[in-house]
Amino acid sequence: MTKRAKITIRTVVAIVLIHACFMPSVAGGDEVTEGEKLFALKVKPLIAEKCLACHGGEPDDIQGGLDLRTRETMAAGGDWFEDEVLVPGNGQQSYLYRTASRSEEGYEMPPKEADKLTEAQTWWIRDWINAGAPWPDEERVAMIRSMYAQGEQVTTSKALSEDWQNRRYEPEKLWAYRPLKHTEVPDGSHPVDWFIDKQLAASDLAPAPPAEADELIRRMSFGLTGLPPEPEDVRRFAVAYGNDPDAAVHELAIDLMASPHYGEHFGLRWLDVVRYADTAGFANDYSRPNAWRYRDYVVRAFNDDKPYDVFIKQQVAGDEIDADDPENLIATGFLRMGPWEQTGMSVFKETRQQWLDDITDSVGQTFLGHALQCAKCHDHKFDPVPTRDYYSMMAVFSTTQFAERDVPFLDPENTTGFEASDAWVHAKVSAYQEQRKELNQKVAKARKQETGEAKVGDNGLDPGDEASLARMSKNIARHTWELDRTRPIAFSVYTGKTIQRNNVGSRITLPDAPWGKGQMESDAILAGGNVYSPTDPVQPGPLSAAVSLGQMQPPSFPGGKGKRRLALAEWIAAPENPLTARVMVNRIWSWHFGKGLAGNPNNFGGTGALPTPPELLDYLARWFVDHRWSVKELNELIVTSQAYRRSSRHPQPERQAAADPKLDLYASFLPRRLTAEEIRDAMLAASGELNRSVGGIPARPDVNLEVAFQPRQIMGGTASVYEPDPTPEQRNRRSLYAEKIRGLRDPFLETFNQPGPDKSCELRETSTVAPQALTLLNSEEVFDRSISFAKRLIDQQVRDDATIDRAFQLALGRLPTADERSLCLDRWNDAIADEASWSYPAKAWPDQIQRTVMAEKTGQPYDFIESMPAYTNYQPDLQPADVDAKTRGLAHVCLVIFNLNEFAYLD
Repeated sequence: MTKRAKITIRTVVAIVLIHACFMPSVAGGDEVTEGEKLFALKVKPLIAEKCLACHGGEPDDIQGGLDLRTRETMAAGGDWFEDEVLVPGNGQQSYLYRTASRSEEGYEMPPKEADKLTEAQTWWIRDWINAGAPWPDEERVAMIRSMYAQGEQVTTSKALSEDWQNRRYEPEKLWAYRPLKHTEVPDGSHPVDWFIDKQLAASDLAPAPPAEADELIRRMSFGLTGLPPEPEDVRRFAVAYGNDPDAAVHELAIDLMASPHYGEHFGLRWLDVVRYADTAGFANDYSRPNAWRYRDYVVRAFNDDKPYDVFIKQQVAGDEIDADDPENLIATGFLRMGPWEQTGMSVFKETRQQWLDDITDSVGQTFLGHALQCAKCHDHKFDPVPTRDYYSMMAVFSTTQFAERDVPFLDPENTTGFEASDAWVHAKVSAYQEQRKELNQKVAKARKQETGEAKVGDNGLDPGDEASLARMSKNIARHTWELDRTRPIAFSVYTGKTIQRNNVGSRITLPDAPWGKGQMESDAILAGGNVYSPTDPVQPGPLSAAVSLGQMQPPSFPGGKGKRRLALAEWIAAPENPLTARVMVNRIWSWHFGKGLAGNPNNFGGTGALPTPPELLDYLARWFVDHRWSVKELNELIVTSQAYRRSSRHPQPERQAAADPKLDLYASFLPRRLTAEEIRDAMLAASGELNRSVGGIPARPDVNLEVAFQPRQIMGGTASVYEPDPTPEQRNRRSLYAEKIRGLRDPFLETFNQPGPDKSCELRETSTVAPQALTLLNSEEVFDRSISFAKRLIDQQVRDDATIDRAFQLALGRLPTADERSLCLDRWNDAIADEASWSYPAKAWPDQIQRTVMAEKTGQPYDFIESMPAYTNYQPDLQPADVDAKTRGLAHVCLVIFNLNEFAYLD
């Protein structure tokens, strides 16, 4: 080893020992010296994490002869500095301090000037040595850490609240942390238009004219309910709009938000953000049978116009507010929406930490517009979020535990379909149990005949027999858990000690004594994010920059057994919190306009787009708070503005492109494609098949059979095939209610950019790819809708030209032009002639399927038969064989209408 290399080893020791602020003393317990506190809270854990790999192993592996496992060996020094590395009581003479402070010429450490330690940091190492470099034993270290970690009430100090200021940030990128700016809007002016029109005037850009009545009602209907308007509503609105546009728009907005479908549409938007799914993901993708109750809570909250601050508090801390209120317990399902799994192959400490990381980041993105995981290992590079803040936020959740709690069904909850759901589960489980019984008998008989030299196949066992036993047992357990779907249970949490669970494959019940059995987790910064490397203790707390820059009063957060989540929820929902109202207002704006005033709804930090115009965002945020955090009132304000009501076609497109290339000025309405769910729901609405019932257990729509029947590996076997609900009434519900399986995406919805449920979706993406056109033209899903649409039109028994008119009204919200009508009639007549020569046999669905998979142990393929009870009494959607040639011919026209850009896009 070179001289320089030996010195570098000493440098590592120096850096490790001085990289933190000194913690204030804590009263109570045995008298603790300043040096002991520094050692227990900083020095010892950092040595363990950073140094012992090279300086604490076997004697032959200790580099440079420097052993840091004890005080004695550290003081003895190493091969180069001998006993001068640590001179207890004399920091100035210790090479640990001299190299770090750069007072030892030729041995300055760290060697790079950019990594030079601050003067304050070098003083900490000097003062620890001056204090005698104490090294208390493990029991005393644990006592000191406990004194810091278990305080019942801690108020964020000024020093901590300014911890983020250790780095420099561009002032304009700290806008979201600052208090809301107030701007006076002249009396009689619509606030949205007043700000927007100022921008347009400054850019010398005239706005587009108002949209036509049929365009506007379609825009508002989809924008507020996610469904197309009825033809009668279009006619009525057109008359009212012609007489008094402002009054007509206002009345329409109120009517649409009074519909129960309003809550479904806005609920879907919120569920995008929180990553709702009906399964857990990962290796087993276990069912979350009661997650649907959280989904329906969200729908109810928007329908009831629950104040947003209450909405926040219930989801973050409903059980700590009032555990006797069923709504509160259901709401806390939010805390468990992310993917998570605990199996016998995983370490509970690690999967527990995965959830803590996930929920800390999820709360940050959802409510505060900040992804926080960048601060897990180091201070955030772009935002004023130090690592200490990240772990303080995480400490809020360290006493939060999982439970599926007994919660009675509420009157508004939809409990229909329970009997059919249970019947399917029982049939599925019974089929597996019967197969397992037969196979067990075969295996037992074969094993009795087995000799020492027998191989698989010699005794009558097939290669997949033993694999099938594991597969059957796993699927029996998976489906049995699904019976909880119809039971009064909430997917929820509670506050208490952490109970280690080695394998979670069924319901977790609420313990009788939440603070009895289990472990009280210590709250500390994890070096490098490693759960096995705790360092400084932390107390539960908020984002310090928001407190400081936002001029908020330092909040009090309880530690120990206190209600930590309630403290966080109240801080988030505080009217003076600079982030919360801005974030939600920006989300709502983006749901209406397809883009936020601030371009990244989940990221108000340094890498997010700045707001345009910022004064409008602040005005709306303050307005939102002042109007009791009402989402409906904010929607009404936005959709009644001229900015929202403008045509998507600017009269001077070249002038607009030059003056506003990013379309930030809102001179015209930005067209948007319908979401995947809106496309499917709009087709069902046009065909008359849409089941508009609100809420309830998940529906299982038809999906492409190749996808439904493909083998899906789970730990220990293969998951059951996907089976749709037997009846069209249950299958053809709104897409919001379709069972969301993390390991099996619906190919139709995925094709049209339905986001995956593993990560928060701040705003739907819109791609244009060939599979979308092919899906709309050739998929069985769209063809089934076209047949039913045609049958609905034929059943009205009107003239052929009136039939085409009705088709356009139902699908597009307008009448066809004369040319369109003529073309459609010609196509219909040609198709009738073609269809008359075709014969469609009745389609049959088997209730069993043969599958081929690979055995995990042997790697050999094997076949097995799977029962599919859903198909025993399966009632298909309307098929070509069920209708005549005239109806099938009209279906071709309906298919063309579903493929129009006008059907899929809102102008």
